[in-house]
Amino acid sequence: MPYRRADTGKLVAEKVPAPWGEDTDYAFGAFHKDTGALVGSYCLTLVSRGVWELGYRAVKELRGRGYSVEAARALCDWGWVTLDVHRIERWAMAGNTGSCAVAEKLGFTVERTLRSRSIADEGKPHG
Repeated sequence: MPYRRADTGKLVAEKVPAPWGEDTDYAFGAFHKDTGALVGSYCLTLVSRGVWELGYRAVKELRGRGYSVEAARALCDWGWVTLDVHRIERWAMAGNTGSCAVAEKLGFTVERTLRSRSIADEGKPHG
């Protein structure tokens, strides 16, 4: 499913403020330093005490240029310094090689395959 400008507006206006105040989810946009274009969205979400999950979604046309690695690394560095973190996790849907490549470049370790980890937009389990 494409990620549109309207999706970003809805995210910023409706979904971002409350979790920041509750210390449960920190979402950021990353923008190209020269053009100001949105590169993607990146977040750290509280899973349990001291455990946070890294999430990211890159703009399709800008994937493969290292922007997600740079933005996700900066976010993780911020999280280690700012939040009560002892572990940052990352999971990706099976077959999402781009997401796995970013995680590998960040130094994440594959621990296992979690089958049916999430429900897709179509209402079907995947993962």
